[in-house]
Amino acid sequence: MNAPKPLALVVDDSRVVRTVSRKIMENLGFEVIEAENGKDAVARCKERVPKIVLLDWNMPVMDGMEFLLAFRQVDAHMESIVIMCTTENDMSKIMEAMSCGANEYVMKPFDEGIIKGKLQQLGLM
Repeated sequence: MNAPKPLALVVDDSRVVRTVSRKIMENLGFEVIEAENGKDAVARCKERVPKIVLLDWNMPVMDGMEFLLAFRQVDAHMESIVIMCTTENDMSKIMEAMSCGANEYVMKPFDEGIIKGKLQQLGLM
């Protein structure tokens, strides 16, 4: 019997980005669920804890930083990997995300090679 695929949560208000991210993560062997904002993502995480979260920063309703802070308050989420995927390139913003619990950071646009490289650095591949 095959082992279950690890779960990836893609959080982005852009349907196109979610679709591209889903394809990348499925190609890398993950089961994927999606959320269009942080509030939706919080609800998804109550259903199942993701192994990895690809998280957009700028979203309506609840942005990526608000989600990240709420996500890291739950003990069950401490082992999950969070990769911020955004257009924010200010070093102070990057440091803020890392200090709030992000494990890695990638700039948009990204591709499968970039995500695979980050996953390798994090020991997930």
